[in-house]
Amino acid sequence: MDWLGPEEWQAVALSLKVALWATLAGLPLGLFTAYALARWEFPGKQLVNGLVHLPLILPPVVTGYLLLMTFGTRAPVGAFLQDIGITFAFRWTGAALAAGVMAFPLMVRAMRLSIEAVDIKLEQAAATLGASRLWVFLTVTLPLILPGIIAGGILAFAKAMGEFGATITFVSNIPGQTQTLPSAIYAFLQVPGGESAAMKLVLISVAVAMTALLLSEIFARRLTKRMEGR
Repeated sequence: MDWLGPEEWQAVALSLKVALWATLAGLPLGLFTAYALARWEFPGKQLVNGLVHLPLILPPVVTGYLLLMTFGTRAPVGAFLQDIGITFAFRWTGAALAAGVMAFPLMVRAMRLSIEAVDIKLEQAAATLGASRLWVFLTVTLPLILPGIIAGGILAFAKAMGEFGATITFVSNIPGQTQTLPSAIYAFLQVPGGESAAMKLVLISVAVAMTALLLSEIFARRLTKRMEGR
């Protein structure tokens, strides 16, 4: 149990907490966005699609800076939220927000692909029998895309666990409060003799990422087999 010291365990626990909340909070909005992009036609659809994927192509530091300018304590939105008791800047909740924003495109993409793989004729058949759109989604679409939702959640969780640039820009690197795994690795590498502790955290990060990728691949294959009726 002494393989990791208290500071390292604290970083691991905080990373798990941040990644879990980032994933769970993003799932409902991610599913709605994925369904809208896959099934609906509306003005500005390509713009929405571009905004959803923007965190993938922007430097993470830029994303973190935009979050700071939006949700910082002196920013209009951040000041309003602070007045009602919600603070993101330099808090673990801000780390979860930054990680969730960076993971959101991966989540949406996985869900969108699973929705597009569903034969729309199945949904139309259920609708012709008098089922409402919501009931069609709950009884036909949702069971078929469940593997894609799980895969998207797993990918988002792994991405959130490894997020660094946006997080450190938005909430800094405060031990015990905002210092996640990547931030702790960075901090250990800045001090003499910290390479050993950094390597331990690197191994944990690699293990988490590989496990997430393997689980995502398993669910993706199950989805493909289900769609092919095998």
